[in-house]
Amino acid sequence: MPRTALRPDRRRALTRLGAASLVAVVPALGAPRPALAQSGPQAEALVTRAVADVMRIINSGRSEGAMLRDFRTIFRNYGDVPVIARSVLGPPARTASSAQLRAFSEAFEIYISNKYGRRFREFIGSQITVTGSRPVRSFIEVISVVDQPGYAPYDLRWFVSDGSGSPRFFNLIIEGVNLMISERTEIGSMLEARRGDIDALTRDLRAM
Repeated sequence: MPRTALRPDRRRALTRLGAASLVAVVPALGAPRPALAQSGPQAEALVTRAVADVMRIINSGRSEGAMLRDFRTIFRNYGDVPVIARSVLGPPARTASSAQLRAFSEAFEIYISNKYGRRFREFIGSQITVTGSRPVRSFIEVISVVDQPGYAPYDLRWFVSDGSGSPRFFNLIIEGVNLMISERTEIGSMLEARRGDIDALTRDLRAM
C-alpha cells in the first residue's frame, strides 16, 4: 500500500517537535566528534526508555507546568545537552567563555524543554516503536516508527553517542528533517537580532 505523504502544514508541525525530545546536531555542524555508542542494542535501549518516559508524561493528564518540568528531566537524563547547546550556538561557541557556555547550556535546556514539551501533546494516542539501529560514522542511528491516528506511519530517527561517557541522544530526524539544523538556524537568528550578545540571548532563552 503506498505511503501517504505528510501535508506541508503537518511537516512544519513535526519539524517543531523534538522529542526530545528531545534534539541535537550531527558532528559535521562543528561540535566535537562524538565517540561511537558501545552497541546498537545499548543505543536502542536508551531510546526505548526515553520513548516510554515521553509517552508516560503526555498521557499523565498532569498540568502543563508539571509536564514541562518532567520534559526537562528527560532532556537531562537522555540527551547530551552540553553538546547540543554548543552545536546549536555554532561558531560563537568557540570564543565564548566557559561560564558563558555553561549558562547558555542551562538556559537552552529550559528553552528546548518548554518549546517542544508544549507540542508533545500531538503524540497523545500514538505508538512509537523502535525497529532497529545501525552504526553511522561515529554514532549509532536508532530507527523508530511513529503510528499516529490520522496519519501514515513515519520514521523517527535518533542519533546516539557515548562521547560524554554514557549513551545519550544528540540529534533527532523526522522523515529526513534534521531538527537540530532547524534549531541552529533559529538560535542563530536570535543571536544576530541581539548583535551577537550571548549573555542577552541566554537571559531571553530562560523566559521563552
